[in-house]
Amino acid sequence: MIITILKKDLRLYFSDKKGVLVTFLLPIIMITLFAFAFGGVGKKKSAPKPLGILVVDKDSTATSQELITKLNNLQTIRLIPSEEEKALDRVRKGDNVAALIFEKGFSEAITTDANLPVELKYDAARDLQMRIVHTLLKEGFKYHLKKEDAPNEIKLKTTSLIKESSTKAHPGLVQAVGGTAIMMLLFSIAAIGGGLLDEKEAGTLKRLLIAPVKPLYILLAKMGTAMIVSILQLTVMFVFAWLAFGLPIFMDMSSLIILILCISFAVSSFGVFLVSTVKTRQQLQGMSTIIIILMSAIGGSMIPISMMPAFMQNIAIISVNYWGIEGFFDIFWRQLPLVDVLPKMGILLAIGLGMTLISTILFKKNIIAIE
Repeated sequence: MIITILKKDLRLYFSDKKGVLVTFLLPIIMITLFAFAFGGVGKKKSAPKPLGILVVDKDSTATSQELITKLNNLQTIRLIPSEEEKALDRVRKGDNVAALIFEKGFSEAITTDANLPVELKYDAARDLQMRIVHTLLKEGFKYHLKKEDAPNEIKLKTTSLIKESSTKAHPGLVQAVGGTAIMMLLFSIAAIGGGLLDEKEAGTLKRLLIAPVKPLYILLAKMGTAMIVSILQLTVMFVFAWLAFGLPIFMDMSSLIILILCISFAVSSFGVFLVSTVKTRQQLQGMSTIIIILMSAIGGSMIPISMMPAFMQNIAIISVNYWGIEGFFDIFWRQLPLVDVLPKMGILLAIGLGMTLISTILFKKNIIAIE
């Protein structure tokens, strides 16, 4: 009897192809992503993408230029000449990890064995990359200045351009709140979109078409509902982060509100896009779980972008998560003005608009199939 029931349950389980797909495909996808991010997979076949470090040579001597050339031969970093003001601005905006500044008197300090007037100014939000850069540069200085046996003689001063005391938003907190908020929002909106499929199966959708109601209006109404829920959910999550963890949400309210609106539009468009590509709720559940987990993983919700290999960082830009999280970093950590956050907001709007247009075409095809 037990064997008979067991066989029956197995037949029922494997008859749900979408459920089986999620059971086996999703773990494979996650293992692959984490293997590339943490396991060093693929690193032996291709060299990692060098980290762009801005270099400001205020000493402007043959000695400083020669050392910069030698340091630039390191495989993991690439030194980019720049002016000091421009370099510091790019680091503050998160465009580069750090700026290496050679002060005047560098060559004289080498000849007199004095402390080297060199400073590495960095973005603390990219702490992991910064540690790699600091270690490489320090070892490079020791080797090229012929001081390998005197480790204490090389002191590379480091300074964070953004102080935690001035922002009250630790980059780890911004990552946790922003990344989790967007990922959970994607799941919520996918569930709301599933209501449209329930209406389809119950015959409500067909009655609306007979009314008559244009398919586009149905789609936009569902998207409007999703957007309102998105705004409310993000608002509640950020208020909670403010109350529980001290996230300074009132620091730049205008930028935060606009960013929340842009993220809500992009996520809502993503929700209706998912609905427009399937015909049943079962299909939606299977596909949405895989896509949302995948998008959240490569977009920085699960793994900080700085910890990913180069090819994953390049792929990350296609996800809503990436642009939303970067926008939150610009507001809460880098404290950039609205004009500097607008490009990321524009990309979110473009993603939303593109998905809405595609959804309209696909949704009309599904409506025609129903009729």
